[in-house]
Amino acid sequence: MDVLRRLRGANNEGVLVAVILVVMIAMSLASPAFLTPGTFFGLVRSSLVPLIFALGVLLVMISGGIDVSFPAIAIFAAYTTVAWSSENSFDPTLVGIFVIAIVIGALWGLLNGVVIARFRLPTLIVTLGTQGIIKGILLTYIGSAYISASRLPPSVAEAADAHLVDVPGAGYLHAMMVPVVVIVAVVWWMLRYTTFGRSIYAIGGDIEAARRVGIRVVRTQILLYVLVGALAAVGGVIFVILGKNANPQSLVGTELDIIAAVVLGGASIFGGRGSVLGTVLGVLLVQLINNNLVLIGVPSTWQRAAVGVLLLIGVSVQALAALRSRPSAVLLEEEVSRA
Repeated sequence: MDVLRRLRGANNEGVLVAVILVVMIAMSLASPAFLTPGTFFGLVRSSLVPLIFALGVLLVMISGGIDVSFPAIAIFAAYTTVAWSSENSFDPTLVGIFVIAIVIGALWGLLNGVVIARFRLPTLIVTLGTQGIIKGILLTYIGSAYISASRLPPSVAEAADAHLVDVPGAGYLHAMMVPVVVIVAVVWWMLRYTTFGRSIYAIGGDIEAARRVGIRVVRTQILLYVLVGALAAVGGVIFVILGKNANPQSLVGTELDIIAAVVLGGASIFGGRGSVLGTVLGVLLVQLINNNLVLIGVPSTWQRAAVGVLLLIGVSVQALAALRSRPSAVLLEEEVSRA
């Protein structure tokens, strides 16, 4: 039993690996075209931006909240940065593009954090409001002004064609994989080894208990949402680089896929639990299904339905686990009271 628990993982990562393997075997049997280098390269490339977003959602979910404003923050930060650079014929270099976008994203995150932490409002309502504000600004002042590859800043255009590995006729691994891997490692280290990371888990587990043990809840929540806004901005810039264009109407509406991936990865919708490894696996599973349903004869129009089913399964599993653990928790309280 101990061996099975270790293989399963604290957040059911082992189960998710098994599911991914089963899906891959089923798809390879249904379509021989699945087991090709092109499929692998396509899966990795399509997972880069969702993985950045999923890390931000993971942090919020561990803290006991839900964030749906990250796609709007991402495209707003990336688009406004690229548009400003293009209109002024000024290229601040790729690092400068990232820095400017991160500042913009962090400011939107600061707005979320201050409203949520100071006024103790529901995270879903606040982030829905932020999303609406950003959508309104984009529609009112920008509309659908599309920035094509020829109008991108030179540093962004060069980064769009930078490949780590290029296999003729099969595909390539994009250079943006490097910063994504670094960010994944940093978030994993932060959650596992820093006081800030442990505080996020504590707030999600029991916010009042976290206050009583001396955790500065308001400051931690504000910093958390600033970080999530910055992550969203990084994801937005990488999205522009990979797509070789900037469209103000892109990304918004992708919340379901990201939240589903994080929930499937073992993050609790009730807060206090989740892991970076589980999130990575959840993103891979969702992208695996989204990218390859067509190969096995399923129309692409069913992608959203498939992701919705996965989300319901993930939430249902968590709810059943919570119900099972509740009786034991009640018995424990009775034993403590008797003692």
